[in-house]
Amino acid sequence: MERTVVYFEKRGKQNTEETLRLARARAEELGIKQVVAASTHGYTALKAAEIFQGSAIELIAVSISTAFDKEGWTMSPKEREKVEQAGVRVLTTIHGLADGVAEGLYGESTPGNVIANTLRMFSQGMKVAVEVSIMALEAGVVPMDREIIAVGGTDEGCDTAVVVRPAHARKIKEYRICEILCKPRIA
Repeated sequence: MERTVVYFEKRGKQNTEETLRLARARAEELGIKQVVAASTHGYTALKAAEIFQGSAIELIAVSISTAFDKEGWTMSPKEREKVEQAGVRVLTTIHGLADGVAEGLYGESTPGNVIANTLRMFSQGMKVAVEVSIMALEAGVVPMDREIIAVGGTDEGCDTAVVVRPAHARKIKEYRICEILCKPRIA
């Protein structure tokens, strides 16, 4: 099989619409029923609602745990309501690669950190896309035995989309990245 991967010259928000268009097109080609996208304050989720309008694809916006309220990374109740009104399911849960332990307790060499840093070699968005798909699987909102599309980004918006077959964090060796649809060329 031959496929084209789109490489963005720069990472970030300006790639959001193209990333989501690529995700929708590939989901429709493969018959994928669910797309999981990271969304901190709702921007990506609302853009996805626009771009996926009229499709039968379920959109799931994954927001970060309320443990990050002080950093300003959490979706407010008002933002969440707006996203849900647009027809996007919102999931808020613990980081998929956080190891579930106190920050700094074991330093930077935890298995989750090693995996996260390896994925960052591809792009920050790759790490985020993998992470949100694990989070969605852990919460029971996507299946383990079917491919989904996972979307992540750098700071705001999205710039990375992948076709994946997710696995639970405790079974991470079973996780599969099937296709890279797009990513920043220089992470």
